[in-house]
Amino acid sequence: MTETSALVARRHLVRATGLAAAGMALALAVPVPATAAPAPTTPAATAKAEASRMRAAAGPVSVLKYTTQERTEALSYWTPARIKAVGESVDLGPTGPKAKPWRGPTLKTVGRLFFVNAGGADTWCTATAVNSANRSAVMTAAHCVRRGSSPANTNVAMVFVPAYHKGEMPYGAFAVRQAVTPRAWETDSTDDLATLVVDAGEDGKKLNDTVGGTPVAFDRPVGGTISALGYSATRPQLGEELLRCVGPAKKEGTTQAIPCDMSGGSSGGPWLADFDAATGKGTLVSVNSALDSLEPTKMYGEIFGATAEKVYDRAQRA
Repeated sequence: MTETSALVARRHLVRATGLAAAGMALALAVPVPATAAPAPTTPAATAKAEASRMRAAAGPVSVLKYTTQERTEALSYWTPARIKAVGESVDLGPTGPKAKPWRGPTLKTVGRLFFVNAGGADTWCTATAVNSANRSAVMTAAHCVRRGSSPANTNVAMVFVPAYHKGEMPYGAFAVRQAVTPRAWETDSTDDLATLVVDAGEDGKKLNDTVGGTPVAFDRPVGGTISALGYSATRPQLGEELLRCVGPAKKEGTTQAIPCDMSGGSSGGPWLADFDAATGKGTLVSVNSALDSLEPTKMYGEIFGATAEKVYDRAQRA
Protein backbone atom coordinates (compact mmCIF):
# COMPACT_ATOMS: atom_id res chain seq x y z
CA MET A 1 0.00 0.00 0.00
CA THR A 2 1.05 3.64 -0.37
CA GLU A 3 2.26 5.09 2.91
CA THR A 4 0.80 8.39 4.00
CA SER A 5 2.93 11.54 3.97
CA ALA A 6 3.46 12.15 7.68
CA LEU A 7 4.54 8.57 8.36
CA VAL A 8 6.95 8.65 5.40
CA ALA A 9 8.43 11.90 6.69
CA ARG A 10 9.01 10.51 10.17
CA ARG A 11 10.55 7.30 8.82
CA HIS A 12 12.92 9.36 6.67
CA LEU A 13 13.72 11.57 9.65
CA VAL A 14 14.94 8.73 11.87
CA ARG A 15 17.16 7.50 9.06
CA ALA A 16 18.57 10.97 8.37
CA THR A 17 19.60 11.59 11.99
CA GLY A 18 22.16 8.79 11.80
CA LEU A 19 20.79 7.41 15.07
CA ALA A 20 18.78 4.57 13.57
CA ALA A 21 19.87 0.96 14.13
CA ALA A 22 19.98 -1.54 11.31
CA GLY A 23 17.64 -4.50 11.09
CA MET A 24 14.57 -5.64 12.97
CA ALA A 25 14.54 -4.57 16.61
CA LEU A 26 12.67 -7.66 17.70
CA ALA A 27 15.20 -9.37 19.90
CA LEU A 28 14.96 -8.88 23.62
CA ALA A 29 18.11 -7.43 25.14
CA VAL A 30 20.80 -9.67 26.61
CA PRO A 31 21.84 -8.12 29.95
CA VAL A 32 25.48 -7.09 30.38
CA PRO A 33 26.97 -7.23 33.90
CA ALA A 34 27.85 -3.81 35.28
CA THR A 35 31.50 -3.11 36.09
CA ALA A 36 32.67 -1.87 39.46
CA ALA A 37 35.15 0.64 37.99
CA PRO A 38 34.49 4.24 39.15
CA ALA A 39 33.65 6.85 36.53
CA PRO A 40 36.54 9.22 35.79
CA THR A 41 36.21 12.78 37.01
CA THR A 42 36.63 14.84 33.84
CA PRO A 43 34.91 17.95 32.51
CA ALA A 44 32.86 15.71 30.24
CA ALA A 45 31.87 13.47 33.16
CA THR A 46 30.94 16.52 35.22
CA ALA A 47 28.81 17.86 32.39
CA LYS A 48 27.12 14.48 31.99
CA ALA A 49 26.36 14.35 35.72
CA GLU A 50 24.86 17.83 35.57
CA ALA A 51 22.74 16.88 32.57
CA SER A 52 21.57 13.78 34.45
CA ARG A 53 20.65 15.92 37.46
CA MET A 54 18.66 18.30 35.29
CA ARG A 55 16.79 15.41 33.67
CA ALA A 56 15.96 13.99 37.07
CA ALA A 57 14.61 17.37 38.13
CA ALA A 58 12.28 17.24 35.12
CA GLY A 59 10.40 14.35 36.70
CA PRO A 60 10.52 10.55 36.89
CA VAL A 61 8.48 9.85 33.75
CA SER A 62 8.68 10.77 30.08
CA VAL A 63 5.60 11.14 27.87
CA LEU A 64 5.57 10.60 24.12
CA LYS A 65 2.47 11.85 22.29
CA TYR A 66 1.09 11.04 18.85
CA THR A 67 -1.06 13.48 16.88
CA THR A 68 -4.54 12.72 15.63
CA GLN A 69 -3.16 12.48 12.09
CA GLU A 70 -0.42 10.07 13.15
CA ARG A 71 -2.91 7.84 14.91
CA THR A 72 -5.26 7.80 11.91
CA GLU A 73 -2.34 6.92 9.65
CA ALA A 74 -1.20 4.18 12.01
CA LEU A 75 -4.55 2.42 11.76
CA SER A 76 -4.49 2.69 7.96
CA TYR A 77 -0.89 1.52 7.80
CA TRP A 78 -1.38 -1.79 9.63
CA THR A 79 -3.43 -3.65 7.07
CA PRO A 80 -3.91 -7.44 7.36
CA ALA A 81 -1.43 -7.87 4.52
CA ARG A 82 1.23 -5.80 6.28
CA ILE A 83 0.66 -7.68 9.54
CA LYS A 84 1.09 -10.98 7.73
CA ALA A 85 4.22 -9.72 6.00
CA VAL A 86 5.93 -8.56 9.20
CA GLY A 87 5.46 -12.01 10.75
CA GLU A 88 6.96 -13.67 7.72
CA SER A 89 9.91 -11.27 7.61
CA VAL A 90 11.77 -12.64 10.63
CA ASP A 91 12.63 -16.08 11.98
CA LEU A 92 14.46 -16.30 15.32
CA GLY A 93 14.81 -20.06 15.23
CA PRO A 94 12.72 -22.89 16.62
CA THR A 95 10.42 -22.36 19.59
CA GLY A 96 12.11 -23.70 22.69
CA PRO A 97 10.79 -26.47 24.95
CA LYS A 98 9.79 -24.11 27.76
CA ALA A 99 7.46 -22.00 25.61
CA LYS A 100 4.15 -23.71 24.87
CA PRO A 101 1.29 -22.45 22.67
CA TRP A 102 -1.54 -21.15 24.82
CA ARG A 103 -4.54 -23.44 24.37
CA GLY A 104 -6.81 -22.16 27.13
CA PRO A 105 -9.62 -19.58 26.93
CA THR A 106 -9.05 -16.49 24.81
CA LEU A 107 -6.97 -13.96 26.74
CA LYS A 108 -8.83 -10.86 25.60
CA THR A 109 -6.51 -8.40 27.34
CA VAL A 110 -3.24 -9.72 25.82
CA GLY A 111 -2.35 -8.74 22.28
CA ARG A 112 0.24 -7.78 19.69
CA LEU A 113 1.61 -4.26 19.63
CA PHE A 114 2.60 -3.28 16.08
CA PHE A 115 4.83 -0.31 15.26
CA VAL A 116 7.52 1.11 13.00
CA ASN A 117 10.75 1.12 14.97
CA ALA A 118 13.37 3.85 15.19
CA GLY A 119 15.24 2.27 12.30
CA GLY A 120 12.21 2.51 10.01
CA ALA A 121 11.35 -1.22 10.12
CA ASP A 122 7.94 -2.79 10.69
CA THR A 123 7.96 -4.87 13.88
CA TRP A 124 5.96 -5.86 16.96
CA CYS A 125 5.95 -6.50 20.70
CA THR A 126 3.39 -7.92 23.14
CA ALA A 127 1.22 -5.84 25.49
CA THR A 128 -1.64 -6.13 27.99
CA ALA A 129 -4.78 -4.07 28.60
CA VAL A 130 -4.89 -3.25 32.32
CA ASN A 131 -7.48 -1.86 34.69
CA SER A 132 -7.19 1.94 34.74
CA ALA A 133 -9.07 5.08 35.63
CA ASN A 134 -9.34 6.15 31.99
CA ARG A 135 -10.18 2.59 30.88
CA SER A 136 -7.59 2.95 28.12
CA ALA A 137 -4.20 1.81 29.49
CA VAL A 138 -1.90 -0.89 28.12
CA MET A 139 1.35 -2.11 29.71
CA THR A 140 4.43 -3.26 27.81
CA ALA A 141 8.22 -2.83 27.83
CA ALA A 142 9.88 0.57 27.44
CA HIS A 143 12.09 -0.74 24.63
CA CYS A 144 8.87 -1.31 22.66
CA VAL A 145 8.36 2.47 22.75
CA ARG A 146 11.81 3.97 22.37
CA ARG A 147 15.46 3.02 22.22
CA GLY A 148 17.15 3.22 25.61
CA SER A 149 19.53 6.12 26.31
CA SER A 150 18.58 7.73 23.02
CA PRO A 151 15.67 10.19 23.40
CA ALA A 152 15.45 10.93 19.66
CA ASN A 153 14.90 7.29 18.67
CA THR A 154 11.21 6.70 19.23
CA ASN A 155 8.79 4.29 17.58
CA VAL A 156 5.84 5.41 15.44
CA ALA A 157 2.61 4.04 13.96
CA MET A 158 1.78 2.13 17.15
CA VAL A 159 -1.42 0.08 17.35
CA PHE A 160 -2.55 -2.50 19.91
CA VAL A 161 -4.50 -5.56 18.72
CA PRO A 162 -5.96 -7.46 21.70
CA ALA A 163 -6.46 -11.23 21.43
CA TYR A 164 -4.62 -11.41 18.10
CA HIS A 165 -4.45 -14.99 16.76
CA LYS A 166 -3.38 -16.19 13.32
CA GLY A 167 -4.52 -13.08 11.51
CA GLU A 168 -7.76 -12.72 13.45
CA MET A 169 -8.39 -9.39 15.18
CA PRO A 170 -11.66 -10.06 17.04
CA TYR A 171 -11.71 -6.70 18.85
CA GLY A 172 -10.07 -4.57 16.20
CA ALA A 173 -7.04 -2.31 16.58
CA PHE A 174 -6.51 0.57 19.01
CA ALA A 175 -4.19 3.44 18.07
CA VAL A 176 -1.72 4.56 20.73
CA ARG A 177 -2.05 8.27 21.55
CA GLN A 178 0.43 8.46 24.43
CA ALA A 179 3.33 6.34 25.65
CA VAL A 180 4.69 6.84 29.16
CA THR A 181 8.10 5.46 30.13
CA PRO A 182 10.45 5.98 33.05
CA ARG A 183 12.80 8.87 32.35
CA ALA A 184 15.56 6.51 33.50
CA TRP A 185 14.91 4.38 30.41
CA GLU A 186 15.11 7.39 28.11
CA THR A 187 18.41 8.52 29.63
CA ASP A 188 20.10 5.45 31.15
CA SER A 189 18.37 2.31 29.74
CA THR A 190 17.05 1.23 33.15
CA ASP A 191 13.47 0.45 34.25
CA ASP A 192 12.30 -1.29 31.08
CA LEU A 193 8.54 -0.84 31.36
CA ALA A 194 5.92 1.39 29.82
CA THR A 195 2.23 2.22 29.97
CA LEU A 196 0.42 3.25 26.81
CA VAL A 197 -2.84 5.14 26.41
CA VAL A 198 -4.98 4.11 23.45
CA ASP A 199 -7.86 5.72 21.60
CA ALA A 200 -11.33 4.21 21.63
CA GLY A 201 -12.06 1.54 19.04
CA GLU A 202 -13.98 1.97 15.81
CA ASP A 203 -17.24 1.45 17.71
CA GLY A 204 -16.40 4.32 20.09
CA LYS A 205 -15.92 2.03 23.09
CA LYS A 206 -12.88 2.35 25.32
CA LEU A 207 -10.48 -0.54 25.60
CA ASN A 208 -11.57 -1.80 29.04
CA ASP A 209 -15.20 -1.63 27.97
CA THR A 210 -14.36 -3.88 25.02
CA VAL A 211 -11.93 -6.47 26.42
CA GLY A 212 -11.82 -5.81 30.16
CA GLY A 213 -8.60 -5.20 32.06
CA THR A 214 -5.96 -7.15 33.94
CA PRO A 215 -5.27 -5.99 37.52
CA VAL A 216 -1.75 -4.71 38.26
CA ALA A 217 0.19 -5.21 41.51
CA PHE A 218 3.00 -2.93 42.69
CA ASP A 219 5.51 -3.64 45.48
CA ARG A 220 4.63 -7.33 45.41
CA PRO A 221 7.37 -9.56 46.88
CA VAL A 222 9.23 -11.51 44.21
CA GLY A 223 8.35 -15.19 44.17
CA GLY A 224 5.66 -17.70 43.37
CA THR A 225 4.72 -19.30 40.07
CA ILE A 226 4.52 -16.91 37.13
CA SER A 227 2.92 -17.36 33.71
CA ALA A 228 4.69 -15.23 31.09
CA LEU A 229 3.06 -14.77 27.70
CA GLY A 230 4.20 -13.37 24.38
CA TYR A 231 4.03 -13.43 20.60
CA SER A 232 7.53 -14.78 20.08
CA ALA A 233 9.09 -14.59 16.59
CA THR A 234 10.16 -18.22 16.80
CA ARG A 235 8.91 -20.91 14.45
CA PRO A 236 6.49 -22.33 13.70
CA GLN A 237 4.44 -19.57 15.34
CA LEU A 238 6.39 -16.52 14.04
CA GLY A 239 4.28 -14.19 16.15
CA GLU A 240 0.94 -15.58 15.01
CA GLU A 241 0.15 -17.44 18.24
CA LEU A 242 0.46 -16.61 21.91
CA LEU A 243 3.11 -18.64 23.77
CA ARG A 244 3.34 -19.23 27.52
CA CYS A 245 6.18 -20.02 29.92
CA VAL A 246 5.50 -21.15 33.49
CA GLY A 247 7.97 -21.15 36.36
CA PRO A 248 9.06 -19.70 39.70
CA ALA A 249 10.19 -16.08 39.88
CA LYS A 250 13.50 -15.36 41.59
CA LYS A 251 15.17 -12.05 42.32
CA GLU A 252 18.39 -11.41 40.41
CA GLY A 253 20.01 -8.10 41.23
CA THR A 254 17.49 -5.33 40.74
CA THR A 255 15.30 -7.48 38.47
CA GLN A 256 13.53 -10.84 38.60
CA ALA A 257 13.83 -13.89 36.37
CA ILE A 258 11.83 -16.95 35.39
CA PRO A 259 12.76 -19.99 33.28
CA CYS A 260 11.67 -19.15 29.73
CA ASP A 261 12.98 -19.43 26.17
CA MET A 262 10.66 -17.09 24.28
CA SER A 263 12.51 -14.60 22.09
CA GLY A 264 11.97 -11.31 20.26
CA GLY A 265 8.35 -10.32 19.70
CA SER A 266 7.47 -11.49 23.20
CA SER A 267 8.94 -8.24 24.57
CA GLY A 268 6.46 -6.48 26.84
CA GLY A 269 4.34 -9.59 27.35
CA PRO A 270 2.69 -9.99 30.76
CA TRP A 271 3.98 -11.79 33.83
CA LEU A 272 0.85 -13.04 35.56
CA ALA A 273 0.85 -14.15 39.19
CA ASP A 274 -1.94 -16.30 40.65
CA PHE A 275 -2.82 -17.31 37.11
CA ASP A 276 -5.87 -19.54 36.69
CA ALA A 277 -5.47 -21.49 33.45
CA ALA A 278 -9.17 -22.39 33.46
CA THR A 279 -10.31 -18.77 33.36
CA GLY A 280 -7.21 -17.02 31.97
CA LYS A 281 -7.22 -14.62 34.92
CA GLY A 282 -4.17 -13.39 36.82
CA THR A 283 -2.45 -10.30 38.19
CA LEU A 284 0.19 -8.41 36.22
CA VAL A 285 3.45 -8.16 38.19
CA SER A 286 6.02 -7.50 35.42
CA VAL A 287 6.60 -7.66 31.66
CA ASN A 288 9.09 -9.51 29.45
CA SER A 289 12.22 -7.38 29.24
CA ALA A 290 15.48 -9.24 28.58
CA LEU A 291 17.05 -12.67 28.00
CA ASP A 292 20.04 -14.29 29.66
CA SER A 293 21.70 -15.21 26.34
CA LEU A 294 21.17 -15.55 22.60
CA GLU A 295 20.03 -19.12 23.32
CA PRO A 296 17.78 -18.20 26.23
CA THR A 297 16.95 -20.21 29.30
CA LYS A 298 15.73 -17.29 31.43
CA MET A 299 13.53 -14.26 30.93
CA TYR A 300 14.04 -11.11 33.00
CA GLY A 301 11.45 -8.58 34.08
CA GLU A 302 11.50 -5.42 36.17
CA ILE A 303 10.24 -5.48 39.73
CA PHE A 304 7.16 -3.25 39.75
CA GLY A 305 7.83 -0.69 42.48
CA ALA A 306 7.46 3.06 42.89
CA THR A 307 8.73 3.92 39.39
CA ALA A 308 6.37 1.49 37.68
CA GLU A 309 3.47 2.86 39.70
CA LYS A 310 4.30 6.44 38.72
CA VAL A 311 4.42 5.48 35.04
CA TYR A 312 1.11 3.64 35.31
CA ASP A 313 -0.55 6.46 37.26
CA ARG A 314 0.54 9.11 34.79
CA ALA A 315 -0.93 7.08 31.93
CA GLN A 316 -4.21 6.22 33.63
CA ARG A 317 -4.85 9.92 34.25
CA ALA A 318 -4.21 10.92 30.62
